[in-house]
Amino acid sequence: MTNHTVILVIDDKEDHAKATAEALQKMGYKCLIATSGRDGQKIIDTGDVDIVITDLIMHDVDGLQILKSTKERLPEAEVILITGYGTVETAVDAMQKGAATYLLKPININHLRAEVNKLVEKQYLIRSNKELHKQLDERFGLSGIIGNSPKIQKILNVVNQISATTATILITGESGTGKELISKIIHNNSPRKNNPLVILNAAAIPENLLESELFGHEKGSFTGALYQRKGKFEYAHHGTLFLDEIGDMPLSTQVKLLRVIEDGIITRVGSNESIEVDVRLIAATNQDLEKLIKEGKFREDLYFRLNVVSIKLPPLRERKEDIPLLIDVFLREFLQTHNKTISYISPEARKILCNYPWPGNVRELKNCIESMVVVGTKNTLDIEDIPEHILQRSDKTPASPSLLGGITMEEAERELIKNTLATVGGNREEAAKMLGIGERTLYRKLDRYGLK
Repeated sequence: MTNHTVILVIDDKEDHAKATAEALQKMGYKCLIATSGRDGQKIIDTGDVDIVITDLIMHDVDGLQILKSTKERLPEAEVILITGYGTVETAVDAMQKGAATYLLKPININHLRAEVNKLVEKQYLIRSNKELHKQLDERFGLSGIIGNSPKIQKILNVVNQISATTATILITGESGTGKELISKIIHNNSPRKNNPLVILNAAAIPENLLESELFGHEKGSFTGALYQRKGKFEYAHHGTLFLDEIGDMPLSTQVKLLRVIEDGIITRVGSNESIEVDVRLIAATNQDLEKLIKEGKFREDLYFRLNVVSIKLPPLRERKEDIPLLIDVFLREFLQTHNKTISYISPEARKILCNYPWPGNVRELKNCIESMVVVGTKNTLDIEDIPEHILQRSDKTPASPSLLGGITMEEAERELIKNTLATVGGNREEAAKMLGIGERTLYRKLDRYGLK
C-alpha cells in the first residue's frame, strides 16, 4: 500500500522540503518536491498525487490556495498544512476548507509520519469501498449475463468455477458480446473484489504511450513526461487488470507483458527500479490469436501464458433464443431510465428484432431498444420505432417454416407454437395475436402439446 502512494511536498525553502520528503521516503512512500506554490500546482494538475504536504506561507501561491486547487482538481487527495505562524483562526479556516490536519514548525517527524499513515489507510479504505459499491451497482450474475440458452449457461458454469481462483483468463468473442462484463463478474466474485478492477483497451492507446499506460514512467523519460506517473499495473495492485483488445498490442510491448506475467515485477519507463505487483490478469480480444501467431503478429509464448482458462462468447445470432429475454430486460431498464410509460413492443416489431442478425451483438440490441424507447410516442412500440438502418437490413416477411418430411400436422403445429412463444419471450397474448388465434385456443393447444 505504501509503495503505491504519491506524496507531494511543497515548501519554498528547499532544505525543509527535502528533509520532509526524505523522512517519508524512508517509510517507502514516493515523494515529489516543489519549491514554490506555482510549481506545486503544476504537479497537482497532473492528477497523480495522493497526499499534499504544503507550507502555509510562501512567496507566490500560499498554502490555502494550494488546498483550494487540490480539492478542486483531486477531491480524494488529502492536504496537510504546515506553518511556523500558527493561530487558532488559520487552523479553523484550513480545516473548514478541507485540510486533513494542521501542523506547526518545527515538525515532529514521528507525528508527521503517524498522520500520513492514517491518511493512507483512510484513502485505501475509501477507494476499496467505492470500487466495491460501484461494481455492486452494476448487474452481475444471471442479471448481468442475460440468457437461458445452453451456450450462456455453460459460460456461467465456467465463470462460477474460475472466479475464486487467481488463474489468468483469455476471453474471446466478437465486439459487443460482453467481454468486459464477464471480466467484471469474475472480479466481483473473486477474493480480490474489495480491490481495484482496472480496465485498459490496448487498441485505444497510441503505440508510443502504451508501455507508459501499463507500467508507468519517470519524469523526463520521454518528451512530455513532466512528472512521475504510475501505470495500470500499479493501480491494479492486489486487484484485477482487464486488458481489452490484446491482439492489437505491439510485439515490443508483448515481450514486456510476458515478463510481468512470469515474474510479477514491473519497471517504469525510464527507470531501473523493479516494483513488485500482485495482479490477476484477464485479457480479451475479438481477433483470432492463433492466426496472428502464424502471421508473426502475436507471440506464441504470451498466448500460452494468457490462455490458462479460455472463455469464448458466442455472437447473438448463435443464441437467438435469448433475444426475447434480452428485449424485455432492456425494455424495462430504459423505461425506468427515461421515465416512459410504454406497455410493450408489438408482435410485428418483436418479430423483426428477433429475426435481425445483430452484427453488433448484445450492445447493438441494447442501443436499439434504448433508441426505440426514447423516440417512441405511443403506448406501444411498433415497426416505425425501429431504427431505420435495422429495418433496411431486416427481412420483414414472416420466417418460412422448414418443410420437414415425415411429420404430422400436429407435430408441425406444435413446433410453430413453440417457436412463436420463443419469438415473443413467452408472452401468450402476443403469441396468440401472431398466430391469429384466440388466447383460449392457444391455452388449449399448449395443454394438448405439453408446452405449458
